[in-house]
Amino acid sequence: MSKKRIVVVGSSNTDMVVKSNHLPVPGETVLGGTFQMIPGGKGANQAVAAAALKGEVSLIAKVGADLFGQEAKAGFKSRGIDITHIKEDEITPSGIALIMVDDQGENCISVALGANNELSPEDIDHSKGLISNAAFLLVQLEIPISTVDRTINLAEEHKTTVILNPAPAQNLSDKLLRKIQIITPNEIEAQILSGIEVTDLSSARKAATILKNKGIPIVIITMGSAGAYVLSDHHDELIPGIQIEAIDTTAAGDTFNGALTVALSEDMELREAIKFANAAAAMSVTKLGAQTSAPTRDELLKFIESN
Repeated sequence: MSKKRIVVVGSSNTDMVVKSNHLPVPGETVLGGTFQMIPGGKGANQAVAAAALKGEVSLIAKVGADLFGQEAKAGFKSRGIDITHIKEDEITPSGIALIMVDDQGENCISVALGANNELSPEDIDHSKGLISNAAFLLVQLEIPISTVDRTINLAEEHKTTVILNPAPAQNLSDKLLRKIQIITPNEIEAQILSGIEVTDLSSARKAATILKNKGIPIVIITMGSAGAYVLSDHHDELIPGIQIEAIDTTAAGDTFNGALTVALSEDMELREAIKFANAAAAMSVTKLGAQTSAPTRDELLKFIESN
């Protein structure tokens, strides 16, 4: 089994998580919840998920010159992630996410991007060598779109495979989408990018077809516990998810993306890579928090064997 370098470009946050029996509506105060402070951010979550599954991972991100940033970097290093391309901003504080989780595992999240919003195209240029020598680039949308654009342009220039997780949801130009090899939206993100409301397999196929026709070779729409629908030149099917009781769905999508990238970096066939990622995502919802819920390789293999 060969392994190939994965470069993740994205956000790093500290998640402030409150678990309560239900999510508040506007104007309501909910009492009785437990509180945890957990490292998060979509880029960091995906890097940690990939590293936990024994991927060779480098993270390009920006944190504040504060305690949150120092703790984040120490955490990445302890997990074997290359942190030499994480920048510190002397003025802007590290990113923070406020997360509320209910008894059913549903959540709502508000993010103060902080230093993530200062990760610039020039910062990416300083990491050109890393991106040019990587096999896979995994990127999301919690950093400025100009930075995402520069990152993908560099990957295209050096024939690095780009996996875009288009979250949080926003419109993207066709010019940018044409440079992506794999895109992994959820139902809402797929709707925003395609104009098709995704509610079932048929609508997922329609949305994926629109995205594939924009020039993306592989479209994977994650559909929660139902699994993931994949459309490519050789695939057109729903890969079922593993049914499991959810405690916290906060980083299920991030875990899916990290696991998918690791599987592909090991030359796993696409369908098997998605099954591997589905299982990792299912495992992640059984624990509270983002990075704290990422399964290890041994845990995941045992979980797959038992399901």
